[in-house]
Amino acid sequence: MVFYVIIRGPLGSGKSTIAERIAKELKAEHILIDKILDEHKLTEEREAGYISQKSFCKANEIIMPKAKKSLKNGIPVIFDGNFYWKSQIDDLIRKLDFPHYVFTLRAPLKVCIERDHQRRKTHGEAAVQAVYKKSIGFGYGRAINVNMPLDDCIKNILSYLPNP
Repeated sequence: MVFYVIIRGPLGSGKSTIAERIAKELKAEHILIDKILDEHKLTEEREAGYISQKSFCKANEIIMPKAKKSLKNGIPVIFDGNFYWKSQIDDLIRKLDFPHYVFTLRAPLKVCIERDHQRRKTHGEAAVQAVYKKSIGFGYGRAINVNMPLDDCIKNILSYLPNP
């Protein structure tokens, strides 16, 4: 069974680390939304102080051919991003008519700030706080507590997915 997974959550919650490990485990395509936004210069347009919904939906359009090709070839796709606009998730699901799973990573703000400080390229405490507030502003999919060992988080998420 082919499917896609959306891994969403605040900065420093472990999205990329978890998405990368799940993609490896499932032999899936890993698509980083932040990378698409940066490469296509979609971070400038703002809405209420955040990257606009329009920019995120444009990122969805950009990734669509690659995602559809992988899914049609039986390869799962793992999307990794903050997904702090519900409209972006709804748009992605509307455009990709395949079974899907959405996981919202939950970690205390303090943990997200500490993880950001440990990065080679930090975003800064103010950015972490702003994205944290926006991304946890609504629930979507299954909430995953990531304030535990990484292997336990991976096993938890994999337990909800079909076996390859």
